[in-house]
Amino acid sequence: MKKIGTNTFKLDDLISIVSTASIVGPKESDGPLKEYFDKCVEDEFWGEKSWEKAESKFIKEASISALNKSSLAATDIDCIFSGDLLNQCISSTFGMRDSNIPFYGIFGACSTFCEALSLGSVFIDAGANNVLCATSSHFCSAEKQFRFPLELGNQRTPNSQWTVTGAGSVVLSRNGKGPFITHFTPGVITDMGIKDANNMGAAMAPAALKTLITHLSDTGRSPDYYDMILTGDLGYVGKDILIKLAAEQGYDISNVYNDCGVLMFDQAKQDTHAGGSGCACSATVFSGYIYKLLVEKNISKVLLIATGALMNATSSQQGESIPGIAHAVAIEL
Repeated sequence: MKKIGTNTFKLDDLISIVSTASIVGPKESDGPLKEYFDKCVEDEFWGEKSWEKAESKFIKEASISALNKSSLAATDIDCIFSGDLLNQCISSTFGMRDSNIPFYGIFGACSTFCEALSLGSVFIDAGANNVLCATSSHFCSAEKQFRFPLELGNQRTPNSQWTVTGAGSVVLSRNGKGPFITHFTPGVITDMGIKDANNMGAAMAPAALKTLITHLSDTGRSPDYYDMILTGDLGYVGKDILIKLAAEQGYDISNVYNDCGVLMFDQAKQDTHAGGSGCACSATVFSGYIYKLLVEKNISKVLLIATGALMNATSSQQGESIPGIAHAVAIEL
């Protein structure tokens, strides 16, 4: 692995994504990507006594599914990188506690999926053979922790987003036929002073812009080098902001850019306001929809930029602004 430019890393070895798995909840199952998910669950509890327990089940089952599809045994996995939105990442830790695999719990808010892919790639580049990366989120558990319990029936603002219920998991390996992770660009914390916790797209878009420009500058690539540039969960509001900000910097991304939060739901039919969000947003859209496009060679080059809002309920209550972060991973055939 070597550093190129100011903040991008090029991997010496070809890190193969040998398998993926995605499991989603009922609202996601009614969306436009339904056919691409491995499993669609009919209710948010999934037979558990709490939403938190259900979220742990989502990430556990998605990881088992990805492992099974890879034809590897649990003993073949050198390490797990996993994270979620709940305090102390309890979805990941409880979901993986019986795995008996070395475990790193990580947190980058909704950027955690690309954070996991980046760290997993570094491990393999350094000598590991196989790594599992997974993230999850749950609409009901996230609303309870970050905003208001659902029982209160609070009205959601037009620019608010719908946290994706589900989990996505991938197995990375030094042995495989691709698609391959070739580069990653870690993001820097970017805070433009946004304080509205219901306006995540605006808070995260500047961080996505900074990472995108850094990646393109470091690699010498133009936006149209990629068949698809995909952000994690800016939603409709943040997507429009990013397109405008990029254009102001001389980058026209309009022909190749989309957002996982936009792809996940049908805005007109599903009443999700500004679109999807959450750690599972980029994880399930990539593990289901995008990975299939790559495997079937409908596309060959993707830049996935997972975005995150680095806040919690306490910081919002104390009037703090919302720092944003975005990590980019280049995936190519």
